Amino acid sequence: MPSPTQEIFDITASTYDADRAKLIPCYDAFYRRTTDLIPAAAMRILDLGAGTGLLATFVRSWYPQAHIHLMDVSEPMLACARTRLGDDRNVTFEVADYMTAALPAEQDAIVSALSIHHLTDPDKRALFAKIFAALRPGGVFVNAEQVAGPTPALDAIYKSLWLQQVREAGATPQQIADSLYRQQDDRCASVEDQLDWMRDVGFSDADCWFKDNRFAVLAGTRP
Repeated sequence: MPSPTQEIFDITASTYDADRAKLIPCYDAFYRRTTDLIPAAAMRILDLGAGTGLLATFVRSWYPQAHIHLMDVSEPMLACARTRLGDDRNVTFEVADYMTAALPAEQDAIVSALSIHHLTDPDKRALFAKIFAALRPGGVFVNAEQVAGPTPALDAIYKSLWLQQVREAGATPQQIADSLYRQQDDRCASVEDQLDWMRDVGFSDADCWFKDNRFAVLAGTRP
């Protein structure tokens, strides 16, 4: 049976890209910082929860010689990614749940954008260990994520400020409603907790490299 997360993204796949630029106030800096953290010589890159291929498109533009493997549980989302990335032989696609599917080994980088926050906290920790094992020594994990505030009060401020920002950016009532619909399955965790979990499974130099309200880019290296 499809999970609630899969059903939500299957339903909203066709409008997801148009929505995202309006619903991430720090859109350009958020994605640029993510690609900046991938090792310059990376040749094998895995994109978890790749969705419509938006992050993979940015990665491809900066790492044209790398092989990029996109994995996502939603077939409609990956159908959009296939259309976006065309017949590039160095891009492959897999419809799979990255929590249960085997991850390709010896990756130079594993990236993810706005996906892992749908997992429970124990599943996030388990996934971080799985990612660590799939990286080669020196490989980097980069997670561009929606995060919770470190306290309930700050989390409420994050959400209120986000609504103000996206309205000022011109997001339509329907775009906001669709985003709130997708958020019903969110299980965001704080930056501090996620960095601790990354360090616990063995990542070195785990740090937050970018943060703007609810949006953060975390990265760590497999020694």
